[in-house]
Amino acid sequence: MKDTFKHQGLRQQLVNVLKTKGITNTNVLKAVGKIPRHLFMDSSFLDHAYQDKAFPIAADQTISQPYTVAFQSELLEITPGHTVLEIGTGSGYQTAVLCELGARVYSIERQQELFKKTSKFLPKLGYRAKHLIFGDGYKGLPEQAPFDSIIVTAGAPFVPKPLLSQLKHDGGRLVIPVGDSGKAQIMTLFIRKGPKSFEQYEFGEFKFVPLLEDKN
Repeated sequence: MKDTFKHQGLRQQLVNVLKTKGITNTNVLKAVGKIPRHLFMDSSFLDHAYQDKAFPIAADQTISQPYTVAFQSELLEITPGHTVLEIGTGSGYQTAVLCELGARVYSIERQQELFKKTSKFLPKLGYRAKHLIFGDGYKGLPEQAPFDSIIVTAGAPFVPKPLLSQLKHDGGRLVIPVGDSGKAQIMTLFIRKGPKSFEQYEFGEFKFVPLLEDKN
């Protein structure tokens, strides 16, 4: 698992690209500049690892476009010590970004193949999430709630109510792409203001693989 000066240089170029696209959070940019994204990808894609594109990984899933990862991470407004629930561990790249931002990360993956691979891989890079869980992301993780923020890394046809209910009452944030599979989803931010009170904001179209349920 090599991380060369060439890789580091390519990462800085990627950081510059993200800046031109409007990413301003310095901690998010530092995380992207530090994490060896090429190690999260199939060897056949290594030459493309620091392009601002999504690429296939195992189980018909993708490693998200760096801009999408940075955009979602920025919306979460993480500060060190925040408790974050990630729905869709995938390759573990977004998980690593959350760890770099100082979050206490709980992450759910419903593809057994990816879960096994990423559970072994992340600790090798020094990223230790609080818990990596094999399960149904639609249900969230009620036993560890409430969360400072929840991030969904797949397109959801609707907003799962359990996720909203597991946010902290005073400013808990849910970042979720909402829309039908096969189409673009709308990046949506919910901010919890009380037991049954939420603010909702939309941030345009993004393209994700679908969030599937009842896989287990």
